Amino acid sequence: MRFGFFVMMRFTGCNPERGIAMDAMEELVLAVLAESVAVKQDFVRQNSALIVEAAQRLAVCLASGHKILLFGNGGSAADAQHIAAEFVNRFAVERPPLAALALTTDTSVLTSIGNDYSFEVVFAKQVLALGQADDVAIGISTSGNSPNVVKALEAARAKGLTTMAWTGQGGGQMAALADILLAVDSTVTARIQETQSLLGHLLCDLTERILYPLSFCPARK
Repeated sequence: MRFGFFVMMRFTGCNPERGIAMDAMEELVLAVLAESVAVKQDFVRQNSALIVEAAQRLAVCLASGHKILLFGNGGSAADAQHIAAEFVNRFAVERPPLAALALTTDTSVLTSIGNDYSFEVVFAKQVLALGQADDVAIGISTSGNSPNVVKALEAARAKGLTTMAWTGQGGGQMAALADILLAVDSTVTARIQETQSLLGHLLCDLTERILYPLSFCPARK
């Protein structure tokens, strides 16, 4: 109700009893679209070289027999699982499976650590158990300050992993722990998450192109 009231007051000024005008809702949809596109465009334009560097690091990691560990909370947990699946299964071309693991999926591990220790170390303990030097750890947090993601990046650094942080504006505490910081210049959670989804797809695409360039060449007759 509060959101509906906000929309009515901002876009129509109508009496709440009359409901929300369809043209106001359409205006809102287009405004959100424009904002989302603008945030994505600004991020990619400002970070294109860094995105390419991140893909190159991922390609070297995977080609040398190492793996990618991804972690985050809530929507960021879903992003971690999504991108891990793109690497393990496939993204755009047929190729061998690539080693990636989301640390957000094993409920027994997560709940035992959370119960016996604290939720703040649910990812750090997995990094310490599974991570090896020259693996890549990708921490995802819209604020850059999620305690369990911060601690996992600290653990990754201690073990010699390459660290990447996907964050919102400024990077938060994660900025100081990242070998590569990919910070979306926004404070709006939805816009940050939408841009991070694009970032994940860009990294999958570029990594495949680096590792399997012939798969992207037109077949010769």
